[in-house]
Amino acid sequence: MNIENKMGIILNKRKKLHLNDDYGIEKSWNEIIEVLSEHEEKTIRYLENCCKEDLYYISEVFEDIVEITQSKKLIDCLRKLDEKYPELEMTNDIDIAEGYIENP
Repeated sequence: MNIENKMGIILNKRKKLHLNDDYGIEKSWNEIIEVLSEHEEKTIRYLENCCKEDLYYISEVFEDIVEITQSKKLIDCLRKLDEKYPELEMTNDIDIAEGYIENP
């Protein structure tokens, strides 16, 4: 199954969860992190074509994805998406995520 299909299934479940369903939300986060940490280039392509609503839900786990991938390219992609969708207010999340990249 490709990344778009996997994420579609995960995000549809995530969107239906109640705000106080901590277990369900955490499970969804773990699934998102797993899929988007697998392959940097596919993840970037997916995010570049992602709708605003989906990006909002994915932004909940930016830090975790970046911590695993250690990808500066991913940070650059997120910064461009932040400019495209300033109303999502992702700047702080991206700044925090960037702090997870280990400097050699």
